[in-house]
Amino acid sequence: MTQLDQFLLRAEAVLARLEAILPNPNAVPDWQSAIAFRWRRRNGSQGGGYLQAVRHMSAIGLSDLHNITAQKVQIDQNTRQFVAGKPANNVLLTGARGTGKSSLIKACLNQYADKGLRLIEVDKDDLADLPDIVELVAGRAERFIIFCDDLSFEEGESGYKALKVALDGSIATQSDNVLIYATSNRRHLLPEKMSDNASYKTTEDGDLHPGETVEERISLSERFGLWVTFYPFKQDDYLDIVAHWLGHFGCNAEQIAEAQGDALRWALQRGSRSGRIAWQFAKDHAGRMAS
Repeated sequence: MTQLDQFLLRAEAVLARLEAILPNPNAVPDWQSAIAFRWRRRNGSQGGGYLQAVRHMSAIGLSDLHNITAQKVQIDQNTRQFVAGKPANNVLLTGARGTGKSSLIKACLNQYADKGLRLIEVDKDDLADLPDIVELVAGRAERFIIFCDDLSFEEGESGYKALKVALDGSIATQSDNVLIYATSNRRHLLPEKMSDNASYKTTEDGDLHPGETVEERISLSERFGLWVTFYPFKQDDYLDIVAHWLGHFGCNAEQIAEAQGDALRWALQRGSRSGRIAWQFAKDHAGRMAS
């Protein structure tokens, strides 16, 4: 074997190793195959990413979401503006768990999918890939919501700064066909500690100013143009949602009325009267009645 052959063999081995660690080119998905996609990592953290079509999308509609009328109006208005090519804001939905934050975003997707709205779900751990995702969809006619569900950060997590930059902190402007909708149980996305109160400072004229620690905590949520808060449901609200879903599963008015006591006991066992709990009860109750 000549020296040239040996060199070529070594070069091929080096290239093979490089290909294993370098990010793969972002594959262009079949945009006609779905209205929702998930961003997936390839070959671990160094393998780049791609969009995976969601074949079975939740069919929930805006009419299925009860007792969050004000929140629906705000999100629907913002989404309609976005789909129509008008100015619209990134949105942070916060508040009580199980009250319809994620469901409202899915319902908006179903409402406006025929007008070109698409959704890309991104895990918190993959937020550093946001520039790649935006570049992949830039220039397309569709309108894309990047959806980050149940978002919260601990101290020092890299995704926190990546999201700050994507929202409003890069020299490159955000593409006009992309918005970020995020849900969280935390108002400021980071854990709040008693020690944070010590960083507040009082000026000579009595004004109270937050210290650097608090400023850092609120700086991310401030970059969302629209904040929408969800509140725990009252008992009547919970029973109204139970009735809606029992009707969805084919129960009549008499059966729905008879199920109220069981629905309240179900909620008591779980310590919550949320829309999610109502949905779970309705599935269980309707399933047992049908068996």
